[in-house]
Amino acid sequence: MCGLVAVLSSGQSLEDRLPLIDRMLASLFHRGPDGRGVKHIPGQALLGHQRLAIIDAEHGAQPMSSSNGRYSLIFNGEIYNYLELRQSLIQQGERFETFSDTEVLLKLLIRDGAAAIDRLNGMFAFIFHDRLENKWITARDPFGIKPLYYAHCQEELLFASEIKALLLHPEIAASRDNQALHQYLCFQFCLDDHTLFEGIKKIRPGSYLLGQGDQIKKEIIYWDTNYQIDQYHTEDYFLDRLSSLLEDTLRLQIRSDVPLGGYLSGGIDSSLICTLAAQHLETSFPMFHGRFAEGLAYDESKYARIVSANSSGQYFETVPTAKQFVESLPYLIYMLDEPLAGPGLFPQFAVSKLAKEQVTVVLGGQGGDEIFGGYARYLVGYLEQALKGAIFETQEEGKHVVTLESIIPHLSILKQYKPLLANFWSRGLFEPMDARYFHLIDRSQGMMRLLNPEILAGFDRTALFADFQAIFNHPDTQSYINKMTHFDQKTLLPALLQIEDRVSMAVSLESRVPLLDTRIVDLITTMPPPMKFKGGRTKHILKKAIRHILPPEILNRKDKMGFPVPLKEWMKGGCVRDFVGDTLLSQHSLNRGIFRPEALEAMMSDQGVGGRQLWGALCLELWHRQFIDSN
Repeated sequence: MCGLVAVLSSGQSLEDRLPLIDRMLASLFHRGPDGRGVKHIPGQALLGHQRLAIIDAEHGAQPMSSSNGRYSLIFNGEIYNYLELRQSLIQQGERFETFSDTEVLLKLLIRDGAAAIDRLNGMFAFIFHDRLENKWITARDPFGIKPLYYAHCQEELLFASEIKALLLHPEIAASRDNQALHQYLCFQFCLDDHTLFEGIKKIRPGSYLLGQGDQIKKEIIYWDTNYQIDQYHTEDYFLDRLSSLLEDTLRLQIRSDVPLGGYLSGGIDSSLICTLAAQHLETSFPMFHGRFAEGLAYDESKYARIVSANSSGQYFETVPTAKQFVESLPYLIYMLDEPLAGPGLFPQFAVSKLAKEQVTVVLGGQGGDEIFGGYARYLVGYLEQALKGAIFETQEEGKHVVTLESIIPHLSILKQYKPLLANFWSRGLFEPMDARYFHLIDRSQGMMRLLNPEILAGFDRTALFADFQAIFNHPDTQSYINKMTHFDQKTLLPALLQIEDRVSMAVSLESRVPLLDTRIVDLITTMPPPMKFKGGRTKHILKKAIRHILPPEILNRKDKMGFPVPLKEWMKGGCVRDFVGDTLLSQHSLNRGIFRPEALEAMMSDQGVGGRQLWGALCLELWHRQFIDSN
């Protein structure tokens, strides 16, 4: 894994930007402590690279250039099928000087240009430059596993793996984008190519930009989800195909010249990845788990130990504390660049630190919920749909995916979601699917009581709903489960992957996510929805495909946790409560004008506090301190 920076121009001298490139790379040292390289193409480009050596550690240094000096590449990520691509290129007459995937990517791009991207199986962000015409291609992998941001600055176009590097440019100010702020307050992440920083964009997952000099000429979406349903194949076909793809993606992703391990939560996804990896490797596979000491509601170690023992893995465990939370959170917000998602990033960081003590590459189960339909809210949505269909004798999807009779046996999973159910059914019952799912994922409902009148006045829920609808209703499908999972794949998943990338890169650890293989996603999105979400059973098709791989204690779990953090317990007193109070009730926070002081004080006094509202407000204030106030 690596860090990239680039300054592109249309003839302007870049000589005086060499010190800037050095400072930008220094800010990304954590992404690649094994080497640094800079390529200066006078009047055209400065390309910088920090390297974390994974494949062919002795060679493969970057920036990498063609033998004639015309083409240059900086690349972050892994091309998992690089050996197959390398062999194909050799058969076409190419010669190689290294065994790195970087050289394979460079030669593919020289031969095929942007068309080469379709042949890649991997996670990547890269910039490919042609000095003859001062043209370039910059691309990001289909799911946004690897980050890449950009900003225009007069006659320069800048790219970087992290926003903090862009902010070092003397003419880029760290200022808040208020439209993006409203998206954050609503979803706890930004949609589309927005960031919380005005003037700084992210390259969209599954897209590439074509440009010349400091100008972006075109954006191309090269991969998107496909919902053309395959009505011809049986469930047995899909099960066999899924099993085959799971095996193959693990075969590709365990390729590494450095030690390899796995994140193990005890849930289905990480348990599957660790078990399959252990089966493929001859040595005992290291598995890394985190739990809290505040009770069984925060402890999945029983399940993690079952998986480790069942697959003869090496089990490693960490128990993060309240004190570590206080010490780590400001640093984590700095690492993230933006506040995102929920407090699970803290224990994830703790597990990453544990893993780094043993390995350099770690496999995780990220993406399983969004691909296979694993969130309880999908079941909540379909419970209402089943009631609506039974009462009004209608079916919005054209064909019953879930009937009331079929869903009843699986409703026990919702026992721990009583607040969600009460809030969801408090208003708007039986509205259209898009309005109902927006209500399920809208986090602003709890934030409204905290906001200052001026912020509230600019909070346009109609516009936010329109932004949501553009994504939710985009795919060519009537299926509710496909619309819900599509929205989460395009929005929540990139936010979770940003956390995955940053908490691992913060300790110079490469994180891989085998379930995010386009072949797997294409198979699942073309599967008939009743087969995928049969009876409202979360992850139905995945569980059926792997029933012979995982022990029943894991497959039949109904107490899905998702790495909860004991904020409620910590907020009763002690260092966390003091830290939160000192942060949110400080004069800096109160003068910022986002939250009402009396509302913050009331929230702090609420003994039941510890939910998303507290987390959203705390991280937003820490983000302002890290980036906006210090600018």
